[in-house]
Amino acid sequence: MQLVVGRVGRAHGIKGEVTVEVRTDEPELRLGPGAVLATEPAQAGPLRIETGRVHSGRLLLRFEGVRDRTGAEALRNVLLIAEVDPEELPEDPEEFYDHQLMDLDVVLADGTEVGRITEISHLPSQDLFIVERPDGSEVMIPFVEEIVTEIDLEEQRAVIDPPPGLIDDRAEIASGRDADPAASDPAADNTGEVTGEDGVTGRDGG
Repeated sequence: MQLVVGRVGRAHGIKGEVTVEVRTDEPELRLGPGAVLATEPAQAGPLRIETGRVHSGRLLLRFEGVRDRTGAEALRNVLLIAEVDPEELPEDPEEFYDHQLMDLDVVLADGTEVGRITEISHLPSQDLFIVERPDGSEVMIPFVEEIVTEIDLEEQRAVIDPPPGLIDDRAEIASGRDADPAASDPAADNTGEVTGEDGVTGRDGG
């Protein structure tokens, strides 16, 4: 499975280094020297990372064969794509790749069906499951320990214990997701993990 792990930014200096916008929670694993990455557009790659370092809080990479500023500038805005084993799990047991959570059935502790995860939204404060209800409506479920009590990948289900108002008729549906979730989300003041586009979703324990 291919996941976006970074985007090439500006050239840095004159020897082929580029700044990289990191889109992974595991940069040491995905963007380390020796890693070979596919690209979007495809004709820009594949790219093998030769060196990497952090400078002023930014990741700088040099790719094999790129030796000057002109070559580095030619890669600007190229997406970097890593090949990930679909069975691989993040090191933190409270984190999951997005593709592992998509399409899970969402149920209450007593087995009552709530819906199916169709999308995962990564916000600065926390992650949200977008869940499609049986009637076609959508509800946002904060991925925090107090609400999502269990993720069972073998049974392909997520068990939730929602507070009053989260999934009943007063719940905010996804059509209003552009609104500030803190205004209606009872768990919005919990701090979650900022995640990258490689799709690592972390559950906040509060």
